[in-house]
Amino acid sequence: MSIKGARPNDRHIAAHLFLQNVDRAVAFYRDAFGAVELYRSTMPNGTVVHAQLKIGDSVLGISREHPEIEQALVPEEQRGIRLRAPESVGVTGVVLEMYVDDVDGVYQRAVDAGAEPRIPLTDTFFGDRYGQLTDPFGHVWALATVLEELTPAEVERRMMSDVPDFPKMEMEN
Repeated sequence: MSIKGARPNDRHIAAHLFLQNVDRAVAFYRDAFGAVELYRSTMPNGTVVHAQLKIGDSVLGISREHPEIEQALVPEEQRGIRLRAPESVGVTGVVLEMYVDDVDGVYQRAVDAGAEPRIPLTDTFFGDRYGQLTDPFGHVWALATVLEELTPAEVERRMMSDVPDFPKMEMEN
């Protein structure tokens, strides 16, 4: 998006989430993750259809799902590729991972703002303090703080010794 002040960082991937209520999402992401609103697009009837947010150094696009507009704009041969909010279909295929300085504080703030814990925060064998939660719109967020930097060999050794039932797999170098 080339709207002045709301453009994602050049050469970075910017997530674009679909949901049912952009106003609620802006408030949640502000309260949970300290998001700053960069831009908002509102229909004449007052419905917010899109917003650009800045969370940390990342830009996040959020849009209200529009099956009726998609039907009108997407060529028939591409209509099988649908963009839907997780709250509409009950699943998501994406985890949004965010590293923060104080994972315990951010995790708790997100829960207080309405997120549901998915994986409780724990110190992991791969060197992070890590947990997951699901936001009120069905998107899964992984939150982490780096506790220590490890080599791939050290992670593999810890994985095999600290997690005895972990599936055995070959690690790439």
